[in-house]
Amino acid sequence: MNRRIASGLVISLLFTGCTKTDKTYRPTSQELRLNLHSEPPTLDPRKATDTVSVSILNLCFEGLTRRTPDGKVIPAVAESFEISPDKKTYTFILRDAKWSDGKPITAHDFEMTWKTMLDPSFPCEFASDLYIIKNARIAKSNLGSLNEVGIQAVDDKTLIVQLEHPVPYFLDALATHSFFATPTHITTTYPNWTDAHYVGNGNFVLKEWRHRDTILLEKNPQYWDRENIKLERVTFALIEDESTELTMYENGELDWAGYPLSNLPTEALPSLEKQGKLHNFAISGTYYYVFNTKEFPFTNANIRKAFSLAINRRSIVDNVTQMKQIPAMSLVPPTIWNVTPYFKDNDLAEARRLFELGLQELGITASDLPPLHLSYNTVVGHHKIAQAIQEQWHQAFGVQVKLENKEWKVFLDELTHHKFQIARMGGLANVNDPMTFLDYYRYLSNSNNLAQWSNLKFTQLLDEADVTLDEAKRFTLLREAEKVFIDEMPIAPIYFYNGNYLKKSYVKGIHLSDLNNLDLKWAYVELNDTVSR
Repeated sequence: MNRRIASGLVISLLFTGCTKTDKTYRPTSQELRLNLHSEPPTLDPRKATDTVSVSILNLCFEGLTRRTPDGKVIPAVAESFEISPDKKTYTFILRDAKWSDGKPITAHDFEMTWKTMLDPSFPCEFASDLYIIKNARIAKSNLGSLNEVGIQAVDDKTLIVQLEHPVPYFLDALATHSFFATPTHITTTYPNWTDAHYVGNGNFVLKEWRHRDTILLEKNPQYWDRENIKLERVTFALIEDESTELTMYENGELDWAGYPLSNLPTEALPSLEKQGKLHNFAISGTYYYVFNTKEFPFTNANIRKAFSLAINRRSIVDNVTQMKQIPAMSLVPPTIWNVTPYFKDNDLAEARRLFELGLQELGITASDLPPLHLSYNTVVGHHKIAQAIQEQWHQAFGVQVKLENKEWKVFLDELTHHKFQIARMGGLANVNDPMTFLDYYRYLSNSNNLAQWSNLKFTQLLDEADVTLDEAKRFTLLREAEKVFIDEMPIAPIYFYNGNYLKKSYVKGIHLSDLNNLDLKWAYVELNDTVSR
């Protein structure tokens, strides 16, 4: 995350030159001014794992399909597709589309990009998203050849994809960054292509990136559907401080503030809501704490369960976050299915019983426990939640918890290498299917399995769900898997996400989905509107 006072000063000059004495702001061009709460760690679609990077990638790239504002999945780079009767083979015909440098997009770009991600030597932390493709997992595990993976570019315009089993959400998944193609004529020549040779195929192109300051995107003149893109420019401030962002919005320097790109200061939410300025939407995501199950004392399931049950979620959402979230006593959010609570919130009696049982199983007493370490990235809201839970755990068990605030890139790196004991994390759905939350924990080899947890019964249930065509039976199997998962508590779910944001009245056509996407394809600025601050 990147925040400095100097950045705010520079941005105030870039954003139309408004001063605090202005009474109104009148937009004069098709420019949208937003804020990202931190610097994107990468803009390579094959390597991004975080929401900050993906927010930019979704504007600079487009997949074979895309989602419409009403939730439908439609062809994008693919002009058409056919599905085999057994629903395991998809044949895509690409339209005449180009990369932003004018070179044609081909089926070979998709094949090479996906196979590069599945190469055991290539660092792709979300390669597991591609494991639904035939032989993809064995190739990534170095147990089979990339030539055996079910991806074949028959010619420049025809791509055939074979799946391991029918996947009801496959076309939806193709709209996510996991399945974007990269410009192979660039990536093969310039290994560090994102630094100086950035080429995409989305609605917008990266024009300028002033690190720790601003990111500037402009309308992509090569985009196949450019006639329907109204915005000419999208400018992102890179401001970490939530209060600074709110001030910039109120001063007319931003057109949007808050979710899904950043956060609003919690202390301002009640007033903003009372004034009728605050917009709210549900998100398919779960905020949770992940336990490193390879680190003492969280090697013990009863200790993990005790710490989870001791959290007072209702108090956190009512008094700390104040964003109308739903306390979470399960993993999969209610935007995907009807939630089944597996335990009581703030069940101190059961938490203390499990804590003592866990200590006995570990052969120690409470006094033998060293201080525990809770890591989170630099956001005021995360810090406030951590402080609240630190006190709750101390009151419940008498334990000392040290809070460790990390810069975004450092935090992500430590999570990836399992250098933590307890860590703040959030799971956001790529598609509206329970598997998007459960699949991370199917295998220890999955780099997104931050808890390093595995369970044979859990894996077997997911494997059976994969080959079950009956939707009701499939969901029953997935619910059973969720129960197994929560019973061993590798994570402590805290709440289901809700997003709050502020928007100027002249901003039109932005599509927000419960998948936490900010789609600007149909967005525009109403130039004859005048907004009072």
